Amino acid sequence: MTSPTSPAGEPVEPPFEVLVSRTLGSGAPLQLAELAPILAQDLADVDQRLQTVLRAQYPQLTDAATYACSTGGKRVRPLLMAALHRALGATTTRPILSLAAAFQLIHTASLVHDDVIDHAEMRRGRPSVPRAFGLPAAIVTGDYLFVRAFELAADYPRAIILRCGESCADLVEGEVLQEASRFDLTSGREHFFRVIERKTAAIVSAALASVAEIAGATPSIVDACATYGRAVGIAFQLRDDLLDVFGDPDLLGKPLYADFREGNPTLISLEAYQRLDPGKKIEFERLFALHRKAPGDLLRLRQLADETGASELVASEAEAWAERAVRAIEPIPASPYRILLERMARGAAVRTF
Repeated sequence: MTSPTSPAGEPVEPPFEVLVSRTLGSGAPLQLAELAPILAQDLADVDQRLQTVLRAQYPQLTDAATYACSTGGKRVRPLLMAALHRALGATTTRPILSLAAAFQLIHTASLVHDDVIDHAEMRRGRPSVPRAFGLPAAIVTGDYLFVRAFELAADYPRAIILRCGESCADLVEGEVLQEASRFDLTSGREHFFRVIERKTAAIVSAALASVAEIAGATPSIVDACATYGRAVGIAFQLRDDLLDVFGDPDLLGKPLYADFREGNPTLISLEAYQRLDPGKKIEFERLFALHRKAPGDLLRLRQLADETGASELVASEAEAWAERAVRAIEPIPASPYRILLERMARGAAVRTF
């Protein structure tokens, strides 16, 4: 394996202050802006904890694992965990650092394996791990990150470790369910939501419920945090599905139409399929079923989906899940951190295309 390099002079990841500022969004009230340096330090502390377990006996594996973590994106999960911990009254995130690092590693490992399964070439503007290091190394790297995640989780009580393990099992089940429905537009909404609840929402829900337990929250608050995490996870996934069809590839750092290309029935394609007239429905189904799609096929699928208004329907659904998340945390005492959690939930459903 050889270690790829980033373009000269370009940082692999923006500073944590930038990541937090982007999450707060433009026009954030002063009380939220004042949280930015605190949360940036929280993310830096989580990242430092994560880095302590990445070094392997073989430098090539260390390089691949470090590279995978450097394409980890916006660090939404550890940021949610830090904000929730502080919303529940904590003055330091030290008690959750290992757990936040563990869930970030689980998320990163799942992305590496997704890129293997989907034959992805790019991940956030850089070559994916399979492309950069080769397929066998990518598979091993994903496995290594999972193992290191559980090494970090071992710092916590058995109940939290079990929840972490169960969410990983859900993730794998979600991948199996998705694979079973590839190229099948008759799989339906219920199957789709079973997939994303396991592949995306379960991890976020488990992470936030665990944070609440560590903070000493009551069982009802723990359940509320789990509900918030599930709803936010679903909103994020619906938004990502929209961006895959209607987003800006330069901003996303990867080509569009991955779900069309790989035959993954998302809510966009499922709703479009149900709303097309019979002739166009047959055309949509034929194009979607192709295992090798030409660029024109992908553009035609987008055009047909756009004609049905499916994007507006999915956007509305994402917004509804975001509002469910906001309602779930109403029992948490009001504070700037709770406002931030509400803002992050609503931001999860915002379309940027």
